[in-house]
Amino acid sequence: MTKKVYRTYLTPMSVASALFLSAQALASTPQESHDEKKHPKRESKRLRTDAQGVTNVASVNSEDEERLTVTGHGFNTMHQSVGLSRMPQDVMHTPQNINVVPQALMRQQNVKSLDEALRNVPGVTASIGEGAGGMNGDQFLIRGFQAQNDIYEDGLRDFGVYSRDSFNFDSVSVIKGPSSEVFGNGTTGGAINMVTKTPGLQNHYSADFTGGSGSYYRGTLDINQKLDNATAFRLTGMGDEHNVVGRDYIYSHRWGIAPSIAFGLGKRATLVLQYMHQQENSVPDFGVPVVTKPGASYGQPITEYGIRRTNWYGTNNDQNSTNDNMETARFTYKVNDHITVYDDLRGGQYYRNFAASKATCDTTCVNNYFNGDPAAALVARSGPKGAGNGTGAGTYMAPLPYEQRSWSVQNVASMVANFNTGFLRHQLVAGFDIERVNDVRSQSTYLKAKPYASLVNPNPYVGNLDLVPGDSNPAGLVTLGSLGAKPHSSGYGFDTGLFLFDQIWLTKWLSVKGGFRWDRWQTSYNLTGGNIATNPDKHFHDVSGVFNPNVSLVATPDEHQTYYFTWASSTTPMGMYVTNGSVPIRPGTNSFASPEKAQLYELGAKYSLFHDRIGATASLFRLDKGNAINADPVTGEVQGSSDRQRNQGLELSVGGIILPGWNVTATYALYDSDTTYSATKANRGKNVQYVPHNQATLWSVYNAFANTPYNIAFGGGVTWRQHVWLNAANTFRAPANLDFSAVISHRFDKHWKISMNGYNLANRLNYQSLFSNRSTPSAGRMFLGEVSFTY
Repeated sequence: MTKKVYRTYLTPMSVASALFLSAQALASTPQESHDEKKHPKRESKRLRTDAQGVTNVASVNSEDEERLTVTGHGFNTMHQSVGLSRMPQDVMHTPQNINVVPQALMRQQNVKSLDEALRNVPGVTASIGEGAGGMNGDQFLIRGFQAQNDIYEDGLRDFGVYSRDSFNFDSVSVIKGPSSEVFGNGTTGGAINMVTKTPGLQNHYSADFTGGSGSYYRGTLDINQKLDNATAFRLTGMGDEHNVVGRDYIYSHRWGIAPSIAFGLGKRATLVLQYMHQQENSVPDFGVPVVTKPGASYGQPITEYGIRRTNWYGTNNDQNSTNDNMETARFTYKVNDHITVYDDLRGGQYYRNFAASKATCDTTCVNNYFNGDPAAALVARSGPKGAGNGTGAGTYMAPLPYEQRSWSVQNVASMVANFNTGFLRHQLVAGFDIERVNDVRSQSTYLKAKPYASLVNPNPYVGNLDLVPGDSNPAGLVTLGSLGAKPHSSGYGFDTGLFLFDQIWLTKWLSVKGGFRWDRWQTSYNLTGGNIATNPDKHFHDVSGVFNPNVSLVATPDEHQTYYFTWASSTTPMGMYVTNGSVPIRPGTNSFASPEKAQLYELGAKYSLFHDRIGATASLFRLDKGNAINADPVTGEVQGSSDRQRNQGLELSVGGIILPGWNVTATYALYDSDTTYSATKANRGKNVQYVPHNQATLWSVYNAFANTPYNIAFGGGVTWRQHVWLNAANTFRAPANLDFSAVISHRFDKHWKISMNGYNLANRLNYQSLFSNRSTPSAGRMFLGEVSFTY
């Protein structure tokens, strides 16, 4: 039989119809009627968003007889896939708060990194990183809780410690709250999942070049080539070089490439093979010290008191060199109309050479600055001691330079089955998850002390500090409690997980979803070398098992609304994250600290309104965490505690098309956080670190005179975050952030477009990356122009 291909290009007035079709975009979704399930040649539908942010719904019947492609807009994300095989429902029908940053939004904002994409999501904060090894890269918190180990790509964990570029992102999702029944260990605050660009059966070729403030130069490439009726190849690439406006001496040079090939597109069996390589050479920015002005009730970044935002307290020896590779194979097989099986396999290799500086301004430094002698105010660039009056040569201590080599492998196999038992309809998800990560790290030390820096006019050019391996200079190593000072560490984490959850429809509109995941964690950590006579080698090993359940009640009165109540739990073990933690054990003991435990109670509603033009969500939640893990702000000692923390609040979001050509995305979060119990009595009742009371974002663009030679798209937005406390005692705080941005663009024809983006238009002193005694000023006002073409 001859295949028929129908392609419909929608005008703006047809957006509602296109998005209505996308409401049916999941294969074998439980929202389909019983009559549809009786037909063996029922069409399966796939929802995709292309590089221009256009949503495509492709329908292919079981014999691949015909295809239908519908082009629409991607700002209403209610019917978008979460991007995980073990979470088969779309965003609207998943009983959990999920924020999606779609491709269309990233294109309008000219998003260049994961960090920039997540600025559209309330409750996500970037932290600087900590530890004797000075961790950096992407370090995020969700709802105030660490999430640097909860970053996924296409549902598989990304164990690397690096700054992720967006060149291969199709969308980014943040799945809020504990989800250990899906992801295993971690996810106290939530999980971040990046959906990558994969091959499709429609040829396209696109590239863009960006240039502007801060000597910014960037180019990307995206080529998709159909090889035959079921095979396609895709190649994305990126080169990026820039300084940071408003920060002296900070730069980043990176490049990446991501080829992929897909076999069996539109067939029962599909295999996607992917490779990603990203390499970066940059200067880490650990920000400015937070100080308490004499007589003040709390401390703030020193830049709030007249110090230039451009001041950088590092040295010309600081560097961040990363080389990251991931190989992925994702296999899908549709057994029949009721059962689909998946197997996702990934290997990763990560290399990192890192050296950074932390600025410490102690009481003498503060008094000199505020009491009439600013020139005498000196800061230490490292170490647990402040600069004081500047006696001595300087400081040697944390963070120390290190070289890190890691590898990981993960395989997730799952099955999604839709079936009936009597009058009850089921969607069953079951499978197993096996992952292993290995890490080897070697510390180096300086024979010469880092000279003190002037608080007012720091000079990074300190010359050669004589970097040597830690074994040859044990006195220069950082001592971590009873662990001693050791130059070499190695370890691994091995997780075997089994998961099973079932959604049962009691009626056509009411269902119950419940399940669990059982994990067995095997962890090892070794400290070797240095002065063995004083600090003997140490070896730690731990095996533990944990059971994490989850239950939800879901009501779907019709296809445009969902209401749910969810209770979920998560467990975060110590020792599993050997690549992304300086010391994955509790100093002063001979065992791993007790794991963090978290529980979520969430009541939510999701809507797809005005014929699916607008998507909206609202959720009330309470998140409780026990055995909170803390890190010393200077030495990086990771310590378990008996502290219990709570964050509860309201989250709202809306996104879609207000009128033809006018899109909007807005979010708001109201948080009420506190430490419900702490061994330190003074900390009880205090706000949880990094959690703002209020946070909001707004972005809107209007496309005027579309499909005419004089078309123009213009708009912009604002992100706002109320002040946040930086430590458990609530004595240090970062001021509120307020950032205005804008965009204007013109399309010459259907192939060529020019645009201009402006960021931080008010040139406010904001703080993006935070830590308990430091904050990093965000970039100042900047403009980036872009030229792009698509064929």
